[in-house]
Amino acid sequence: MPGADPARRSQLLGLKLAALVRDHAGADAAIVPGVWPGGAALMRNGEAWVLAEDDADRSLGRALAWARQQGAVALHLLAERSTGLLARRAALFAVPPTVWEVRDRTLVRAEAQPHVVPPALDPELAEFAGLIESAGAVPVVERGVLIGEVDGLEVCRAVRDSETGACRLDVGVGAHDREAFQLVHGDVPTAAALKMVVDAVVPHRRPGAEPHPLNRLGAERAVRARLVREPSLVGASSLAAADPPVERLNVKDAVPCAAVGVQSSGEPVVVVCSAGIDLDVIPWAADARACLGLADARLVVVLPERDRADVTVALAGALARPAEVLSLQA
Repeated sequence: MPGADPARRSQLLGLKLAALVRDHAGADAAIVPGVWPGGAALMRNGEAWVLAEDDADRSLGRALAWARQQGAVALHLLAERSTGLLARRAALFAVPPTVWEVRDRTLVRAEAQPHVVPPALDPELAEFAGLIESAGAVPVVERGVLIGEVDGLEVCRAVRDSETGACRLDVGVGAHDREAFQLVHGDVPTAAALKMVVDAVVPHRRPGAEPHPLNRLGAERAVRARLVREPSLVGASSLAAADPPVERLNVKDAVPCAAVGVQSSGEPVVVVCSAGIDLDVIPWAADARACLGLADARLVVVLPERDRADVTVALAGALARPAEVLSLQA
């Protein structure tokens, strides 16, 4: 099926979903097929059924948005992968969708997967934080990994060599850039190499800079970097980068990021930053709040003003513990 042309693949997925629903729920009700990119969707007895084939782990928000658009009274989300994660996030809504794991022609109700406690930062790697700061970057620790950021863009990463066990600071934007930088500038001392990269990146991350690959990457993390500098924008007295609920695998992946802090009232606040129209940001944000052990804390989702959408606000209000959606002007 992955090799089929898009139209044919969509048709096959629609047939697959219809067969699964009939086998599970019976053939006594009419099925109304729908359109859902990356999978298939249908309505039956006022309930929405969605099959998430592509990017299943980020499908809950899109499925909720589709069900809302159809006026569905309930949502059933089917997937072959990431069902434990989806079930965990579904449980955070006031009216939780039902998540089903597809096993051949059978649907099995998914059980929520517990959060994985992130590892602590290796003390030897933590020593690179000072070098990162001295070069003009900001040390950020996420899920036990120390990186250096310039306005949210990763420019270095502290690593331990898998063969020698030696600790080092790899310089560059992303894994491929770090490898290329090492080949070209391997004889440059680490501190000087990092300063070189920081100086090259800074002009492109400033507000109003001309469009460039270096300011298109990590737009959501640029939002977080600004809020850490100006926490009063979300009514906080302080903010710091926080662990995401799942590891970010690639610097080029546009996924939300989290921060945690204290409001002027002294109460905790969790802030999740996004950029672009990301329909899954609300499930991600609620999961981040729970992962941080702050399930009852105020949750604020912040995104550029141009990216604020009514559906995002609606999903934020549908959480069992609703979130706020704030727009950030450039």
